[in-house]
Amino acid sequence: MIKGPSITVAGAGAFGLASALRLAEAGARVRVFDPLQDQPNASGVAAGMLAPGFEVALDPSVRAHLDLLMAGRNLWPELERRLGLVIDRSGAAAIGGADFLHRAAMGLKSAGLHAGDLPARAIQTLAPGLAPGFSQAVFTREDWRIDAAAALVALRQAAEAAGVEFLPVEALGFEGADWLVIATGAAQDLAVLAPALGQLSPIKGQILRLTRPYRGITLRAEGGYVVPDAGGMAVGATMQPGRRDLEIDPETLAPLHTLASALFPGEAVGEVRVQTGIRAATPDGLPMVGRDRHPNVILATGARRNGWLLAPLVARIVVACITEGDAGPYATRLDPRRFAT
Repeated sequence: MIKGPSITVAGAGAFGLASALRLAEAGARVRVFDPLQDQPNASGVAAGMLAPGFEVALDPSVRAHLDLLMAGRNLWPELERRLGLVIDRSGAAAIGGADFLHRAAMGLKSAGLHAGDLPARAIQTLAPGLAPGFSQAVFTREDWRIDAAAALVALRQAAEAAGVEFLPVEALGFEGADWLVIATGAAQDLAVLAPALGQLSPIKGQILRLTRPYRGITLRAEGGYVVPDAGGMAVGATMQPGRRDLEIDPETLAPLHTLASALFPGEAVGEVRVQTGIRAATPDGLPMVGRDRHPNVILATGARRNGWLLAPLVARIVVACITEGDAGPYATRLDPRRFAT
C-alpha cells in the first residue's frame, strides 16, 4: 500500500500483535490500543503450543479442521525467521492408560497423521524424570511449541521497528483511524460496532509454573499437559467456561498439582506460580476473522485454545480484508458473519 490507511488495533495479544506487524509491513499506519500491555494476557499465559496433531486427535469437534490448523502451523517458520524466535520441533507424546493411548493413536491415524509408539527407554530419553510406570507413549512430530511470553515480546519489538505505535489505553472506537481491528479476546466493549462479538463466551484458564526442572518434550495426559518452561515446567490448563474473573481457584488447580506429582514423583516441586487468563470461544470453536456488519471493522478474536497456532494465518486474512488482497482458502470458514441468522 502507498500512503496506506490508518488502522486502530484493539488488543495486544497474539492476534493483535501479529496483525499489527503485518499491516505495518504492508504500509499502513498502525496504532495498538491495550490498557493491559504490561500485564499478562491470555496469549502470554499460554503454553505456546503449535499443536494441530493432538488438537484434532483429542478433540473430535475440531477434527474436520485439520487442514486449517496445519496451515496456521506451516506459516510459523517464516515468522520464526522474522522474529528471531526458536520453534521447539521435538514433538509431543501422549502418556497414560491404555484407553487414552488408544484414543490418541486412533485420533492421529484417522486424521491421516503418523502415530509412533515409544518404548520405555525412548520415553525416558525424551522426557527425563518421568515416572517409570509410564512405559508406553504415542508420539507425533507434527506438534511444535514456542515460548509464548518471548513471542509476545518479539512481536511487539518487531511491530515497533516497523512503525507501530502502542498506547496503554482502551480503544473506544476507531480512535480517528480509517479501520478498526478488534482483537480483544472475550471483551464485549466494542460490540456496538461489531455485533458478532456477542457470539463469544469467556473461558477462564489457569496454569501452574513450577521451578521443578524439565527439559523434555511436550507431554499430553488425561487431564492436562506438561511442557518445558523458563526455569522449570508448566502444567496446564484448567478450563472454566463462562468465567471472566482472574481469581486463583485452589480447588480447580488441585488436579494439576496431582498430575505433576504423578508424572514426576520424588522431584522437588520448588516454587509454584499460578497464572490466569481469559480466552474467548465461538459456538463452533473456530475464531472469527474478517468483516462484521460495519465494512471498516475487522474481527480477529475467539481463538479458544489455538491463538498462537493460528496467529500468522489470522494476520494474513486481516491484511487481505483491508488491502482487498487474496484472503486465502480459509477466510470463509472463519468469517464472523457465519453466525448471522
